[in-house]
Amino acid sequence: MALRLEPDLLKKLEYLHVVARRAFAGQHRADRVSETRGRGLEFADHRQYSPGDDFRHIDWNAYKRLNRLLLRLFDEEQDLPIYLLLDASRSMGEPVKFDQAKRIAAALAYVGLAHLDQVTIIPFGEAMQAEIHPGRGKGFIVQVLDRLDGVNAGGQTNLYESFKQFAARGKMRGLCVVISDCLDPGGCEPAFKLLASAGHDVDVVHLTSPRDRQCPMAGEARLVDEETGELYDVELTAGLASAYERTFGQFVREVEVFCRRYGLGYLHAQSERPFEEIVLDALRKGRVLA
Repeated sequence: MALRLEPDLLKKLEYLHVVARRAFAGQHRADRVSETRGRGLEFADHRQYSPGDDFRHIDWNAYKRLNRLLLRLFDEEQDLPIYLLLDASRSMGEPVKFDQAKRIAAALAYVGLAHLDQVTIIPFGEAMQAEIHPGRGKGFIVQVLDRLDGVNAGGQTNLYESFKQFAARGKMRGLCVVISDCLDPGGCEPAFKLLASAGHDVDVVHLTSPRDRQCPMAGEARLVDEETGELYDVELTAGLASAYERTFGQFVREVEVFCRRYGLGYLHAQSERPFEEIVLDALRKGRVLA
């Protein structure tokens, strides 16, 4: 079934903003106030007139009161560079989980597009894949859904190598939202540090499924590593299943603790949760949206 977002949800998303914890300089005017003083719509302050300044911005009312030439300054409204880094490795290939990941990316893209932000979606696995540049404005959500619908999960996870390639592209600093199960044999922490050290704000949407978190008790079994194809013959006992679930829970907590310690946004999103709850409730509590 084609990827889609319900019209009622789109209307609700238009009232939200993607949140960055600090100001970034964009390239175009948008529905977002920056710390830059320019020719925006909202009055901010005055400064002394200097030869060469645009005389059209002189505040003549202030001149009448103070007998001084003052310029009116305005808050410049600028777009936020938003990079949606979508994990498309084979471990994300479980249909329900990957569908949720793509829909989360689409919803965040729509919020950005609706406020004229710069939105770039980049699927990755072992390396960065082709970027999706939908343009500016909410009408481009159709293109976003169509392009995301064609993204397939495959290959091994290498967060660090993928993000190193992203950083090497010299992107304008902005907000990076990573949507991933964080199942990288090399660990996800060095990769997240790399993004932050490149000057980006980083939010992590840690998406897991029941299949990730739970170990079925089935006696003797052959387990297959989804990404490498390696086989493991094990006897699944109640004790082993319980140990697996504890270990996975600890893994999730460690990723969250790391993100909090280094000032990164974090949200643990469970793939079986209703999509609208993830977007309108969980992402807002995780301060990805406001």
